Amino acid sequence: MPRLAIVGLLALQSALAQHPTFYKDVLPVLQQHCQACHRPGEPGPMPLLDYAGTKPYAQAISQAVGSRIMPPWFADPAIGHFANDRSLSPSDIQTIVDWAKAGAPAGDPKDAPKPVKWVEGWTIGKPELIFEVPTAFNVPASGVIPYQYVIVPTHFTKDTWIHLAEVRAGDRAHTHHIVVSLRDPGSTWLAGEPVGVPFTLKPHEGMSGAPGEFLAGYGPGAMPEMLAPGQAKLVKAGSDLVFQLHYTTNGQEGCDRSRVGFILSHEAPRQRVVMLAAANIRFMIPPGDPDYEVNARITLHSESSLISLLPHMHLRGKSFEFRAVFPDGHTETLLRVPHYTYSWQLSYYLAKPLRLPPGTTIECTAHFDNSADNPMNPDPSKAVRFGAQSWDEMMIGYFEVATDLKNGLRELLLPGQGNPAAHTM
Repeated sequence: MPRLAIVGLLALQSALAQHPTFYKDVLPVLQQHCQACHRPGEPGPMPLLDYAGTKPYAQAISQAVGSRIMPPWFADPAIGHFANDRSLSPSDIQTIVDWAKAGAPAGDPKDAPKPVKWVEGWTIGKPELIFEVPTAFNVPASGVIPYQYVIVPTHFTKDTWIHLAEVRAGDRAHTHHIVVSLRDPGSTWLAGEPVGVPFTLKPHEGMSGAPGEFLAGYGPGAMPEMLAPGQAKLVKAGSDLVFQLHYTTNGQEGCDRSRVGFILSHEAPRQRVVMLAAANIRFMIPPGDPDYEVNARITLHSESSLISLLPHMHLRGKSFEFRAVFPDGHTETLLRVPHYTYSWQLSYYLAKPLRLPPGTTIECTAHFDNSADNPMNPDPSKAVRFGAQSWDEMMIGYFEVATDLKNGLRELLLPGQGNPAAHTM
């Protein structure tokens, strides 16, 4: 072979060797940031577990990560630090972009990391207990479906601590979200309603009796909560689970039987985890308003530690911010989502829990775009108020705290009811 050809071949081999390869460089990024959703049975449209399944989408993946559309993550990077930060580093983005530009080379399979051992159908691992809605709900092809509720008894004979919980929709194509709440024994909430079959709320029924604590949920882009060791949620003996199911139609009929799986806490937990919310249900967004502001606040009266934040709005949601106002008067911004999207209902888990002394107030500020410039807006000519359906609006700042085992909603929210000195973080 002529010397010039040899030199050219060696130069080509050297250039190729410098390009990222799938097994050595790309697969570790996919495992850490993408495979939780992009695997069989999960919401990602294609599995990204191996080279054969990933290569055909190399250009699309490069474009999605280069524009930061994927992975979905909307927190302002200048505010706070979050344990579940899905965003890719600039170096990870460049690796994928360079790999796609080079023709998506496979590389040496020996360079591949060990495969992640996913449990089929569950993200939390194999549940110890599974509660499924007993009666299927048939989803029509068209029309508006009121929220459906199903009461499912636990038959727990003793107080039970749940360490991990995951909700799975039986019919993802028609299920927008699911909320599983607790109904304590003796509660008047939904009294008289049937057990085990779907029903809709009667007028003002949702205001009769206090709804129980939030246990687990499912929504677009949401991942199951992974509580820290020693943390758990309490399900009292004799409690019922209440499924709230929001179905949407898409031109085809469907059938759903959703379920929730539990992994129990087999040792006495150190902290009880409780979901709270700063919400505003009394607002009216004027027609065409591009930047309407709504505020909400809630004060905690027992010692706790903040562990997660979940902003919730609908199609006109534009931005959302959480702040903590401490008893000494100083304010700390906790989370800022400058570009909210209803398509992804994400929770943000603090990298380090934040102590909230008794008397701390959680404030939320949301902005809504009810103008024609909002491509998600169903009708910019209408005034919009709080409501359940997607074309209505909501302004809810959900957040979870870890607190003393004796503290529930009452102790946290009512003055003088809790354990102000208890602090275990």
